[in-house]
Amino acid sequence: MTAPSLTLALLPAHYAVAQLPAGAALPHWWPASGMRHAGWTDDELSLVCEERHVPDDVRCQRGWRMFKLQGPFDFALTGILKAVLDPLAAAGVGIFALSTYDTDYVLVQAHQLDEALSALRGAGHRVEA
Repeated sequence: MTAPSLTLALLPAHYAVAQLPAGAALPHWWPASGMRHAGWTDDELSLVCEERHVPDDVRCQRGWRMFKLQGPFDFALTGILKAVLDPLAAAGVGIFALSTYDTDYVLVQAHQLDEALSALRGAGHRVEA
């Protein structure tokens, strides 16, 4: 199977991945607009938003850059996210991935952005900055 060639948009902001206790509600600092994602599990509440919104006393990792895979993608398609993750893994670039109904988002640490761009373009993907 040949990996699909995709178009990705590099979003301009810097993001943070934050963690709150299981069962926590959205915090007062949670932004009302912009790209943000909340995921509740039995173990934690994970939050992704622009890092400028996250207070210093919140457990988080800052300095993420985000790629949006230009969808929407039909649920019957296979290998979409893998086509992006494989070249990043081969280049030694760590990721944090999110999925929505229409598409996927892949975050990489800002200090690995050049390696990520090179790997993605080298795999035949188009990246719009």
